[in-house]
Amino acid sequence: QVQLVESGGGLVQPGGSLRLSCAASGFTFRGYAMNWYRQAPGKERELVASITSTGGSTNYVDSVKGRFTISRDNVKNTVDLQMNSLRPEDTAVYYCNRGPSRLWVSWGQGTQVTVSS
Repeated sequence: QVQLVESGGGLVQPGGSLRLSCAASGFTFRGYAMNWYRQAPGKERELVASITSTGGSTNYVDSVKGRFTISRDNVKNTVDLQMNSLRPEDTAVYYCNRGPSRLWVSWGQGTQVTVSS
């Protein structure tokens, strides 16, 4: 059974940091690129960061470049998102999934990130 479980969200002040983690199971994790997405209220889901299957290459949406870092552990089957210098506009529910979209599996519950003073 394919499963994605996100964790690590919370309430943080502007300028703060959070580290999100996604635990994957039910498929050969090391064989797939992985992505982090986010969805803010009233907005479409947005691709935030991507990492190749080996972890050798990463990509970010312009709005998070220099602030977020995606990483993965192909032994633990996890993909993390380190988020620094958080801004109110980063507030959203964050999800992980395989990439590209044609390889998506069922979405997890996501993890809420709220940036507010």
